[in-house]
Amino acid sequence: MNRLFGSVRSRATLGATLVVVVALVVTGAAVLQALRSNLTAEAATEAEHKARSVASELAERTPYDELSGLDGEAGPVQIVDEDGNLVKAAEGLQWINGTATDEVSPRPSPMPSASASLSPPARDDEDDEDEEDEDEEDEDEDETEGPDGSDEAEESQDAADAAPSLAPGETSRQATYGSGAATIGDDTADYRFAAVDVRTHDRGLLTVYAGAPLAAEHSAVRTALTVMLIGFPLLAALVAGMTWVVTGRALRPVAGIREEMAAITASEDLTRRVPEPGTHDEIARLARTTNETLAALETSVERQRRFVADASHELRSPIASLRTQLEVAAAHPDLLDLDGAVQDTVRLQHLAADLLLLARLDAGERPVDARVDLAALAREEAAGRTGVTVDAESAESAEVAGSRGQLGRVLGNLLDNGRRHARETVSVSVRREGDRVVLAVADDGDGVAEADRERIFERFVRLDAARSRDDGGAGLGLAIARDVAVRHGGTLTAGAAPSGGALFELRLPLARGT
Repeated sequence: MNRLFGSVRSRATLGATLVVVVALVVTGAAVLQALRSNLTAEAATEAEHKARSVASELAERTPYDELSGLDGEAGPVQIVDEDGNLVKAAEGLQWINGTATDEVSPRPSPMPSASASLSPPARDDEDDEDEEDEDEEDEDEDETEGPDGSDEAEESQDAADAAPSLAPGETSRQATYGSGAATIGDDTADYRFAAVDVRTHDRGLLTVYAGAPLAAEHSAVRTALTVMLIGFPLLAALVAGMTWVVTGRALRPVAGIREEMAAITASEDLTRRVPEPGTHDEIARLARTTNETLAALETSVERQRRFVADASHELRSPIASLRTQLEVAAAHPDLLDLDGAVQDTVRLQHLAADLLLLARLDAGERPVDARVDLAALAREEAAGRTGVTVDAESAESAEVAGSRGQLGRVLGNLLDNGRRHARETVSVSVRREGDRVVLAVADDGDGVAEADRERIFERFVRLDAARSRDDGGAGLGLAIARDVAVRHGGTLTAGAAPSGGALFELRLPLARGT
């Protein structure tokens, strides 16, 4: 099961299909219920119309044999007196249920006997008992339903209470409804019955029951149900197929991206790129981001390879020189150049320290969050170097957050670079510009060409090809200075000084609360 629904495509198809199926089932049930209620209400209205037609004729003193609704063609009709006895029924009525009585033909009236004719009239208490019995029968009647099939017990009770108050020739305004079945001739069917009370002039209170067939309702519901049972599965299958196809087409670029990434991983060729679809959706943005990541990774790997190669080359020279001096000293102790050996060792030590710092910066080492006064730091770094001046007026207190050691390394590298290229002096100034502190180091040398002002911050880059390695260094000082500046949330740029030399500006954000 997990493998079957292990893909996004299959899960999306299953989810969409389930949602559609649930929606179709709920909608179909609601439609069937509404259809059944509407058709049942129409049948109830038709039955009430028939019952009122017969009741109107009874109110007009039409004899039973001349009633127009009892020919059997209009459906089952019963006329019941207030005692619940059948008075008249439709012709051909063979069987019925769902009304006050299941009788289909009136009972024969007994012949009055002589003693009965001579018997005294009923006593008042007996009449009272009969009225009480009638009231009990009215209370024991079954609950009836409304036109749409809902329970309408309150309406039935209201109609029963209002019936005795009807005037002769008047019919009840409200009808009661119920469902049942009847057989007319040889045909048995379900009906919706309506009961209407009428008080006649000579026959007392009568109730007319008339039924309307529910065959149309049953037929419509069966037809709708059949259509749903056939159409809903087809519609669900169509939705599943369309979802499968659409998700497949949408996820096809993802498969291409995955295959290309697997090939790049296997070949270790970072110059390759994943295909980018021509759409502007999330998958296209994913492909572009993946290519940007591959490009950054390629640049990082290439930079690392170049760094390793350059570091190996830079380390090889002092090590070879130191080895040569030691071998000469071993063979000819009197020719030992001790000062040269010490210089090569110090240079090798500085280079190793620079490489270690670059490695830590590349690893994402975060600077220590401490408050450093750049003006005071500038004075300290300038104090140990000749030819370096600090602008006292501009050297106001300006604190930044970061590592004092790393920032001192930046300032030291900038001062060493300035002294290496200056003719006479190197000037340092510190000023505040808004929420930034600007430390500027300027020299009076030849300056840096505009085309090289970014290249000098690359590792192992030395612009002066005529100078020796001892004078020029390894070309890591400015690269380290920029990396440290970036790690502290600042920038380091090169420009032209007013004196014509090089100008390096370090911009760092002010410490909070400054």
